[in-house]
Amino acid sequence: MPPDIRFFTPDEQAVAAALCDQLLDQHGDPEDPTRVPVVNLIDSRLAEQQTDGWRYQDMPEDAQAWRDTLAALDREATNRFGVGFAAGSRAQQAMVIQAVQDLGSADWHGLVAQHVWSLWSRYACTAFYSHPSAWNEIGFPGPAYPRGYKNPGVDSREPFEVPDAFPDDDPVRSSR
Repeated sequence: MPPDIRFFTPDEQAVAAALCDQLLDQHGDPEDPTRVPVVNLIDSRLAEQQTDGWRYQDMPEDAQAWRDTLAALDREATNRFGVGFAAGSRAQQAMVIQAVQDLGSADWHGLVAQHVWSLWSRYACTAFYSHPSAWNEIGFPGPAYPRGYKNPGVDSREPFEVPDAFPDDDPVRSSR
């Protein structure tokens, strides 16, 4: 069950869903149980302020950057095609998104286009590949021990772990 939408407004959610579907080529049935709920996962991160821990100096905080860029994407589609981004055809959506990517380091609605592209693709890819439904696509079988740790506690090792060969060496100090 995907997390509820708490950050995006309904209009922002629609634009974000269309954007992420384009970025990840996830155009199938929205009710498909194997479909990754990318927008819900992005929304959850933004609602909880779980960012990457950095941002481009010329960009607003991630939450505001998402709001601003989704609004700009919608305006751009409306200006080009007379309909908002979410209501546009896949081809129209692709043209608008490609135009942003093609700008590179040029300005797009007051922001550096490649920084906007980075924001969208980082969040979309992180959300997509954090979900078990996407793991098969890259051949990842899942965690090595899905039942949890067998031997929790300080100085307790799992059966596959080996003791430190040099327990007295501090790797941080020796690298200086």
